[in-house]
Amino acid sequence: MYQLDITLRRGQSLAARDRGGTSDPYVKFKIGGKEIFRSKIIYKNLNPVWEEKACILVDHLREPLYVKVFDYDFGLQDDFMGSAFLDLTQLELNSILYYRPMDVTLTLKDPHYPDHDLGVILLSVVLTPKEGEHKDVTMLMRKSWKRSSKEFSENEVVGSYFSVKSFFWRTCSRPAFPVLGFCRAELQSAYFQNAQFQTQSLRLSDVHRKSHLWRGIVSITLIEGRDLKAMDSNGLSDPYVKFRLGHQKYKSKIMPKTLNPQWREQFDFHLYEERGGIIDITAWDKDAGKRDDFIGRCQVDLSALSREQTHKLELQLEEGEGHLVLLVTLTASATVSISDLSVNSLEDQKEREEILKRYSPLRIFHNLKDVGFLQVKVIRAEGLMAADVTGKSDPFCVVELNNDRLLTHTVYKNLNPDWNKVFTFNIKDIHSVLEVTVYDEDRDRSADFLGKVAIPLLSIQNGEQKAYVLKNKQLTGPTKGVIYLEIDVIFNAVKASLRTLIPKEQKYIEEENRLSKQLLLRNFIRTKRCVMVLVNAAYYVNSCFDWDSPPRSLAAFVVVEDMLEDEEEEDDKDDKDSEKKGFINKIYAIQEVCISVQNILDEVASFGERIKNTFNWTVPFLSWLAIVALCMFTVILYFIPLRYIVLVWGINKFTKKLRCPYAIDNNELLDFLSRVPSDIQVVQYQELKPDPSHSPCKRKKNNLG
Repeated sequence: MYQLDITLRRGQSLAARDRGGTSDPYVKFKIGGKEIFRSKIIYKNLNPVWEEKACILVDHLREPLYVKVFDYDFGLQDDFMGSAFLDLTQLELNSILYYRPMDVTLTLKDPHYPDHDLGVILLSVVLTPKEGEHKDVTMLMRKSWKRSSKEFSENEVVGSYFSVKSFFWRTCSRPAFPVLGFCRAELQSAYFQNAQFQTQSLRLSDVHRKSHLWRGIVSITLIEGRDLKAMDSNGLSDPYVKFRLGHQKYKSKIMPKTLNPQWREQFDFHLYEERGGIIDITAWDKDAGKRDDFIGRCQVDLSALSREQTHKLELQLEEGEGHLVLLVTLTASATVSISDLSVNSLEDQKEREEILKRYSPLRIFHNLKDVGFLQVKVIRAEGLMAADVTGKSDPFCVVELNNDRLLTHTVYKNLNPDWNKVFTFNIKDIHSVLEVTVYDEDRDRSADFLGKVAIPLLSIQNGEQKAYVLKNKQLTGPTKGVIYLEIDVIFNAVKASLRTLIPKEQKYIEEENRLSKQLLLRNFIRTKRCVMVLVNAAYYVNSCFDWDSPPRSLAAFVVVEDMLEDEEEEDDKDDKDSEKKGFINKIYAIQEVCISVQNILDEVASFGERIKNTFNWTVPFLSWLAIVALCMFTVILYFIPLRYIVLVWGINKFTKKLRCPYAIDNNELLDFLSRVPSDIQVVQYQELKPDPSHSPCKRKKNNLG
């Protein structure tokens, strides 16, 4: 066992990959095909200075250390700038108590163009023996699952074994992620003092094999843009904004034809770094059929902001024109953790009582955003699909709740893996859906999908171990294998009801909708059903005019006479764009129109289905909430005249912008309906019956709900 301490110093004369003759370089370290380090990005510099430190534990020195340099391109594929490798067998071996750093200069090369001069990378390396046995450690990392993402990321993978049992942590000003590992504690040496390189022992036994994964939450509200640069021929733009913190990303909605957009969008990022981090913000102009235009960029240094306080920021866009107005709040970490099966919160009587007390009915108005507590035990899977040519798979499990994503370790060459991990989450919305996905790990490639289940929190039966049949990506049909889970949910019903009337939490970046003939036809049929309900209602009204039933027609006549009002119709005419478009642009425009029609049909059909499912008691909690709300409104109307209620409602609406200038607009009724599943979601959330041979031994506990 050896410990390799590396300091990434700087780069010299790197290759230019951007149009301006510069690059935005960053560096990756790999051992055995696994990424173990990623540096920060140095913008617009061919001679970057990093001065970042890494510590790696390796079993043997046969595996070389590969160093790869890339040019960062926001939203695009990063450009390769060269690579080199460091032969660990050629390094001088130091003693444990004496360090003598070795300066190393690596010449970057491109295998496809070996004659090109791509510059050099300067490192400082110290190799020392590590005594004692080193056990496998569950890594706390996070993966990027989309095929468009760049291999591994520093904040998006939480968990896999390294085949060389290597482990890494960063102790520079911007640490990559919190991790668990084995390291030397309280080693006082001149080298550590000069480099200010301090490490802390975080053995699994020291923290009872339980870890909290992020240190806080960054809540961002994108308010507006001011005087943005006009990018279109009509003197306007279609702006949207992209945010990036590490490898967490968020994309705002597009505001058409404006230079002063009003977004009023709110979202949260996980804060992994104790001192904060840098949020990269870029503004873009949406163009159909061609590459979007760059409007400008800016950054937010979270280390300069105080915690537990909302900061209003007016940021000047660099490389462009205009400003962005944001509200940024840093709060303490939520209760999100991962641990072994032998250590979980609800089996500890003292901790369980604290959780029950936290969500008791007496604490209704304490932290309204903290609705409940979720504990997920990922026990094992059976009969998984064979994804490798050897007839085996390397499965690991991803557990997601909204934007919180945690991973198990990888079990290699096994179709019946045992994970035995416990995950805990804070519940912000009781109507959220827990998604558990099983992937097959592939070296240097995107992970292969093996199966997925989606479980609404309100449908969970506490303390029951169940076998869930894995479904396909669309959650419309079964795939091979089952997964055994045991889930517990504790929540405050009053808080959950209040949170139902505010907007749902949005995903960081959701996949863009693509044109699909099958999906378009399905949405058309769904919309047709809703329209037929209205047509039948129209026939019913028409029968009133035909006096098929005199009592009904007479009652309708009286009601219509009282409610009839004259209305003026206004015809809005859209200005036609006289600009000539090429053939390709026309095809893209037609495709965009078809996608818009597809999405509109989906929204209309979903709206009608949600109303139907509210009355069908598809989600009893929401149906009861609607009944309670109607009963309360009836009682209020009995004691308070309607005109006073309308007066108070009008005053509240008209003064809302004065009282809260940056409040996010919302409609309580639409927010309520957004929690009701559509018919498509009902099918996706429906639990499939497992094969009798896979039926688990159910263990019932005390119901915690």
